[in-house]
Amino acid sequence: MGLTYSSLTAFSIAVVAVAALALLKSLFRRRLLKDIQGPPSNSFWLGTYPVHLFLGHEKDLRYQNEVGDLDFQWMSQYGTAWRVDGCMGEDILMLVDPKALQHILQAAGYKYPKSAEDRQFLRMVTGEGLAWAHGEDHSRQRKIMNPAFSSTQLKTFLPLFHFRASQLVQKWENLIAGDVSNAPVLNVASWLSRMTLDVIGEGMLHPVDHFGALDDTKSEFMNNWDSLFIDSTLYPAPLDLLAKSFFNSIPTSVLYYTRYLPSREYRRFREYLDFARVISRDIIRKSEARGDGKDVMSVLVRANASENPKTKLSEPEVIDQISTLMLAGHDTTAATASWVLWELAKDPEFQRKAREEIRAARAQVTARGDADFSMADLEGLTLMQAAMKVRMRLHPILWHISRYAEKDDVIPLAQPIVTKSGKQISSIPVSKGTKVKLSLCAYNRLPSIWGEDADRWNPNRWIGMDSSKQTSVGVYSNLVIELQAILASVLEKFEFAMPPDADKHPVCRKPTLVMTPIVEGHRGTWLGLTVKNVA
Repeated sequence: MGLTYSSLTAFSIAVVAVAALALLKSLFRRRLLKDIQGPPSNSFWLGTYPVHLFLGHEKDLRYQNEVGDLDFQWMSQYGTAWRVDGCMGEDILMLVDPKALQHILQAAGYKYPKSAEDRQFLRMVTGEGLAWAHGEDHSRQRKIMNPAFSSTQLKTFLPLFHFRASQLVQKWENLIAGDVSNAPVLNVASWLSRMTLDVIGEGMLHPVDHFGALDDTKSEFMNNWDSLFIDSTLYPAPLDLLAKSFFNSIPTSVLYYTRYLPSREYRRFREYLDFARVISRDIIRKSEARGDGKDVMSVLVRANASENPKTKLSEPEVIDQISTLMLAGHDTTAATASWVLWELAKDPEFQRKAREEIRAARAQVTARGDADFSMADLEGLTLMQAAMKVRMRLHPILWHISRYAEKDDVIPLAQPIVTKSGKQISSIPVSKGTKVKLSLCAYNRLPSIWGEDADRWNPNRWIGMDSSKQTSVGVYSNLVIELQAILASVLEKFEFAMPPDADKHPVCRKPTLVMTPIVEGHRGTWLGLTVKNVA
């Protein structure tokens, strides 16, 4: 399906009308945030094109050289809450305050839904599954999916995690053996992404055995997936940013047709989602005979067959749950493991101690006659656990969360801030429709939570600590189980070091949809490390 010329023209006219309405509304909206401190507004002379005048700080945030450059600067200047300019003069409240984050993400329930821009983005790339759903639909889908992600069910994946990790180890050993230096530079981010994709294919979406990613089988899925976020979301066009600022004023049914717009982002996501849905339909067809288990596909098949509206998923919803899993279920783990190895490569002494701990645990596993680490064994690897927690804090994959106030509200603050007029306040009133941006990357470096060395790699802070005392946003059990198995396998066998050209070509944390490692001179996601066998 595509848009005809007349349809595209009608859509464009509708967008222009909405833009005009939004501009009028901006002139008369209540500015409850006008006394909140923040960076100065951009001047008329910003940039080359007049459109920059209307972008506020949105373009600045999306064009940061590295994730968090501006967030950290503004947090240092203004405290745990500040105001920035959105497009068309809209006020945006940026927050890192722990009480404010807790209020918006948990205490307020669904009073702070995803912005229309974020929801439409998720709709374009995952369809109308759990990631896109809102309110009662989100609650229904989440309850249906929960049994497939219980702690008991997730632990059944552990043998698969070990098996795929051992395959990755074998691949790397072969590459090392074939290198004259016996210490090649490997793009660990790419290899880990391929491994975790095969895990999704076999473990959650069977009867698809795997995508053949580790076997260097260049599948059509891999072709569609390659550099998806970099091609489509890194440094978006200014006009695209401006257009998306009006999405909250456009009906959801109309926003659907943005997927047919001819920009690079919409084209790439349309191609990916269309192909992912083809795969999803094939997986459902092959899975219809199964439905008595607690795995993901059994849960989805039963939900599709249910007559109860509270436990039923429509066929399009089932298809899009699979699309969501294929997208989100593998790259998060791969990126997390990559950043852990990167930090350990810069701290060889801590890496050596972590390896010794893993090998000591392996000796105990062998002594009792087991083939591999149990969950208890992995959770007992305190140094590896500490390294994982620091990575999740310093390099959060999801660096911003955008929401908006569905009704007038008052956001509480754990740490008072000083306004422009000199008042000290411990809460911030917001009016209906106010955009709120939660800076997870800045929260995870907040000195009042993490100490004066919040910016530094310090895994020792976590050793012996009660895990309930400090929690980094975005830690999920299914990610952690797979991550533990991967890291234990590769750290036991290999030593990781920074590549020879690391100073000349450093890894940059680029602001795509997720925080992506990129190195100048390499296409796509790149996090290269020198890898060699250790006796």
